[in-house]
This record gives sequence, structure tokens and C-alpha cells, in this order.
Amino acid sequence: MIEDGRAVRVGDSGPGPVHLLFSELARPFGDDPTLDFVVKARGQWVSIETLVRTWDGDGLDAFLSSLAEDFRGWEGARAWRSLERDLTISGEHHSGGYVHLTWGIHDRPPSEEWQFQTTTVHAAGEEMRNLAAEFHTFLTSTVE
Repeated sequence: MIEDGRAVRVGDSGPGPVHLLFSELARPFGDDPTLDFVVKARGQWVSIETLVRTWDGDGLDAFLSSLAEDFRGWEGARAWRSLERDLTISGEHHSGGYVHLTWGIHDRPPSEEWQFQTTTVHAAGEEMRNLAAEFHTFLTSTVE
């Protein structure tokens, strides 16, 4: 995570793996609950970014927190999506105490011509709690 809470980095930042950077939080319509941010996916073979539109964060931090609280596991996949489906997340609990998060970055409707997915692996429990807390700090930080 970036120290001032204005960005969240997910995944390894080495040359091979893909990492995601969430930044540039903005309220495009003043006091309206619309909350936008930019997500960038970077790796050796990929470099994309898109604007994600949410309604006050669409409960992203709560979704991640619920995965952390169920650290003993669950069956199947749990899903989250942003207001305009430009960001999706699917969380699955795997044996050994790990949560696999599949992050989907999608072209905006109505064209939806492209999509990108990458999976990050996180230790269930404390690591997931930290990730949820980082997103909570990010989504509730002061927007300039």
C-alpha cells in the first residue's frame, strides 16, 4: 500500500508477475456518491488501465472484509462488481488457507470489446484483513 492511503497495490511488483495499482480517487460530481478511481494492471506482458465508477465504493472494502472474516473457508466463488461492471472480483478459498482473488478489468458498456483478468493469492485471515483495511482507507480518504 502507498503510505498516505491514496493508493493500493495488489500482487507482486516484480518484473514477471502482474500487479494492480488502485489510485486517483475522485468524486466527479461533487457531493454525489459517485466515486471513481483508476486501476492499472502492470507486468512483463501487460500494461492497461481503466477508470472504475462506483457508488461510494460499492462495498468493495466490505466484500474483502467478509472474505477475511471467513478465513476458515467457504464453498464456491464469491463475487463483487463495480457499478458499471468495469471491475469485477471473484474470491475462492483454497486448501492450505489461501484466498485466490481473480480481478477482472473490463471495457465499459456498451462496447465491452475487451477484458483482462489476473489472479492474486493471499493468506486467509490477517493478510486478507490487511487488504480490506487498505481498501477501506483508500475509499474513505479525502478526495481533492
